[in-house]
Amino acid sequence: MNDLRIGIIGAGNMAQALISGLVKQGFQHGLIAADPSAEARNAVTAHYQIKTTADNSAAVSDVDAIILAVKPQIMAAALASIKASVDQRQLVISIAAGIPSTAISAGLTAHQPVVRAMPNTPALIGAGISGMVANQYVNASQRQLAKRILEATGEAVWLPDETQMDAVTAVSGSGPAYFFLLLEALTQAGEKIGLEPATAARLALATGAGACRLASQSELSPGELRARVTSPGGTTAAALDVLQGGGFNELLEQAVSAARQRGAELAAGTD
Repeated sequence: MNDLRIGIIGAGNMAQALISGLVKQGFQHGLIAADPSAEARNAVTAHYQIKTTADNSAAVSDVDAIILAVKPQIMAAALASIKASVDQRQLVISIAAGIPSTAISAGLTAHQPVVRAMPNTPALIGAGISGMVANQYVNASQRQLAKRILEATGEAVWLPDETQMDAVTAVSGSGPAYFFLLLEALTQAGEKIGLEPATAARLALATGAGACRLASQSELSPGELRARVTSPGGTTAAALDVLQGGGFNELLEQAVSAARQRGAELAAGTD
């Protein structure tokens, strides 16, 4: 399977995360990335020793899979630049937020196999997770290929239909920012009760990393783990009483709903 050829349109951070993972999987000699920036191309060549080009059409000619790793606002132009060089046997994977698979197909061929995916920023260190949905033209082997490509940056899960993509964006796509905000707030709270800034930051970061690692390796649910560390009348209970009394759960639900709604608006072309 490592003799497959993959063309990547875009050489930004997420594209480089995928390239890094794919190189580690042995796809190096089958990769080619296109980007208009000479600086970006030079960086990719220097770090990953793969082919690069400024010509989008050259990157997709005679490849098995095409990864669209461009910003949503330039997707139409990117599709137009490769349309003449794409055929309906090629798998197209889009990681552009808010662009439905129907728009990808409309910009290429009538029966284009398209997988729409939403990775998140931990993909930059190989610890991401991607939600994926395939259109009706993606066959079984292409589904396997799409999953393998996206697993190069972490985990990947299939969704039953594209209507759930906005929910994935709200939970995992935007989700890292929620954790970063919590780390930021916890660090600031530690400083306000007397800790040195560096100490507060180190304690908050290590605690967050350790808690997530414990949750991922435990057979217990997050709720059960929370209950185990919360002794009645203890310090944790006092803190959680404040958080939950202040509507922490409800506020997070509202935040996720707002992100989901904004994702739907972007997909519909609403400013």
